[in-house]
Amino acid sequence: MFKTRLISGAVLLIIAYFSLCQNGVLLALILLLLSVAGMIELYKIDKPSTNTVMFIGLITASAYYVILYMNGFSILLQMPVVIGFLAISFVFVIKYPKIELKDITLGIVGIIYLPVMLSYIYVLRNLENGFISVWLIFFGSWGADTCAYCVGMLIGKKKLAPVLSPKKSVEGAVGGVMGAAVLSLIYAVIFNRLGYLNFKYIYVYPAVSFCAAIISIYGDLFASGIKRKYNIKDYSNLIPGHGGVLDRFDSVIFVAPVVYYTLKTLESLF
Repeated sequence: MFKTRLISGAVLLIIAYFSLCQNGVLLALILLLLSVAGMIELYKIDKPSTNTVMFIGLITASAYYVILYMNGFSILLQMPVVIGFLAISFVFVIKYPKIELKDITLGIVGIIYLPVMLSYIYVLRNLENGFISVWLIFFGSWGADTCAYCVGMLIGKKKLAPVLSPKKSVEGAVGGVMGAAVLSLIYAVIFNRLGYLNFKYIYVYPAVSFCAAIISIYGDLFASGIKRKYNIKDYSNLIPGHGGVLDRFDSVIFVAPVVYYTLKTLESLF
């Protein structure tokens, strides 16, 4: 299992690298495919009373990424989300009382949780120095997770959330947050020395990753809470050794918008 997980992780990193080398239609398409796969996983664990809800969610995700690619991060992005909500609400009225309120909730959560949250990877990638900055998302999620695992295995004693995730420790969480900040510091220093980044990013990047790593823990626990609620081990077996999109990208989903807004805020302050 460890070997399979290691190989799959390496493949994911390679795919992530070559995907992020692109800042156009290919990256948008990959994020859309991830969103669709994750939405299907989410809808499967608590299947809506009608497939129409899932269909509307997937159409909304597709429309969202088309508008994102064509117009960028604009107010027009609200349109497919609002229309998707109205369409799902319409289905609730038409099919009442055969449809349940949870179907409406699941449909809307699916739209916001995956396509909207993941789209910040695309938005961040298209900023100035976007190819450098976008990796903060992965330092704050996958990097923090790796550091937390190592520290937790070595000195972890106090349980962080024994009900949601018994293996996570407070010590591991602290190690993950600090590890993400240190990784980003080293990263910023290297690119500053190479002449690609202004000096201010030597303290901006670690601050961003520090915040991102904290949110990463929450994102991981959120996904774990859903799995425990429905008594499942993994969302799917799409990624060998890792489970599904929601298993591997649970923290990335939460971290992406946090990195974008934290980075933009700190850039404006400094």
